[in-house]
Amino acid sequence: MLTKIVPIGNSRGIRIPKAMLEHCGFGEEVELQAKNGTLILRPINTARAGWAGAFSGMTAAKDDQMVHEDAPTGTLFDVGEWEW
Repeated sequence: MLTKIVPIGNSRGIRIPKAMLEHCGFGEEVELQAKNGTLILRPINTARAGWAGAFSGMTAAKDDQMVHEDAPTGTLFDVGEWEW
């Protein structure tokens, strides 16, 4: 796709079609990098994005229970000081 570089104040910019923005997962901000004469745009991935939805799904599927409910709480790792 060809597009023109347009003036925006003292800077320059390009117009990115909405369908392309959605396809790439871009929100309000992107990461911009210049490398080997190429501009690279990446969506900003927030840490733990989507976890809340995944946990809600686990709760709905009753898949959020302890794996080993009979495991003692005072395990070997909790007793005494560790030596490094």
